[in-house]
Amino acid sequence: MTLKSSVFSITTLLLTGCIASSPTLTLEERAQMIHDNVIVLDTHNDFSNANFVDDKNYTMRLKSQVNLPKMQEGGLDVSWLIVYTGQGELTEAGYAAAHKKAMEKFNSIHRLTKEIAPDKIELALTSDDVRRILKSGKKVAMIGVENGYPIGTDINNVKKFYELGARYMSLAHNGHSQLSDSNTGDAKKEWLHNGLSKLGREVLVEMNKWGIMIDISHPSKAANIEMMKLSKAPVIASHSASRAMFDHSRNLDDEELLLLKENGGVVQTVAFRSYLNGKKSKNFAEAKTEILQKIAAKQDKKILTRAERNALSADQLDNYWDFYEEVSQLGQEQIDIISKTIEQVNVSDFVDHIDYMVKLIGIDHVGISSDFDGGGGVNGWNDASETFNVTLELVKRGYSEQEIAKLWGGNLLRVLDNVQRIALEIQNES
Repeated sequence: MTLKSSVFSITTLLLTGCIASSPTLTLEERAQMIHDNVIVLDTHNDFSNANFVDDKNYTMRLKSQVNLPKMQEGGLDVSWLIVYTGQGELTEAGYAAAHKKAMEKFNSIHRLTKEIAPDKIELALTSDDVRRILKSGKKVAMIGVENGYPIGTDINNVKKFYELGARYMSLAHNGHSQLSDSNTGDAKKEWLHNGLSKLGREVLVEMNKWGIMIDISHPSKAANIEMMKLSKAPVIASHSASRAMFDHSRNLDDEELLLLKENGGVVQTVAFRSYLNGKKSKNFAEAKTEILQKIAAKQDKKILTRAERNALSADQLDNYWDFYEEVSQLGQEQIDIISKTIEQVNVSDFVDHIDYMVKLIGIDHVGISSDFDGGGGVNGWNDASETFNVTLELVKRGYSEQEIAKLWGGNLLRVLDNVQRIALEIQNES
């Protein structure tokens, strides 16, 4: 049992702090002490509705990268569960279908925290909730919305999502939405709005009003700059890395990062292989895909390229990922074998991005995310059970307990507090 799930007196905590800095501890012991002391928060964990039912759920050690047993094993305290919808057509039918999917995701999270495992995990809406829940010995769930597409054209859905527990939202994903251009447009030099749409600006105002953090991880650079200039509250990048370290449209360049610092926000560094080190990621991915293609071919199916996935409807994409997970499980033994012979993106590569962004914009504006069950994970932090390895690498590089506390959750919770404080001010003014 960690310090966070035990009841200690103030004296005990102070003594523990002294022990954590004791020269008699090994580096690993000191890292474990720090890991147990701080709030360990991951801002981006996708999930399947199929894993949130009575006979198959997060109380079990499922194949999913995140579930309660793996959170317990790795000392992960707070999981931001993601209401994700793929980008579909900008039509009333498309909006309605996306809204339905979003509601199914919301309902799954509420089912987990209210019906399936209320004694093990609870939904937090504020930073005070996070601390209260952890003190009770339970894990914490929070909700982020990836893609504003299911808002449709009804701005009242912003408040609706807030009341359902959403505390951050991105205005686009992979593909332009009715609200914002996507990073995919930057890669292709093709845009729909040249930033935000008129409706997107109105949604941003509503997010400020109700206290939903604006997430700039997936929109285009122009949209991100516009959001940071228009927002009355700090923004976040819920799962992005540094474009200077690796040039990918999903990463933030130095101009965006410096604007984020000026805005008072935080970038949650993402442990996504292909955003961290393209060469290593490509080599391993090609070898892995070759294995999976052979398995898929036996079912008269194929592993799709990103371009082919982007052409799928939201329903088709959900079905594809279910198929991909099934094939991946069948090929796991072979994948494990090649993992030992091909250099992979690892925790050190991940922390290189943290180091770079800390040096550029300061320790107060950088955090940590995984994108688990959405493609994320690196060698050494490939599911929630390995979360301690990130803290260990940070300690090896000389980060203090105070700095690690900021990276793992302190910065993000500070931004949430500020966003909610500003929302109250806006509401009182109106």
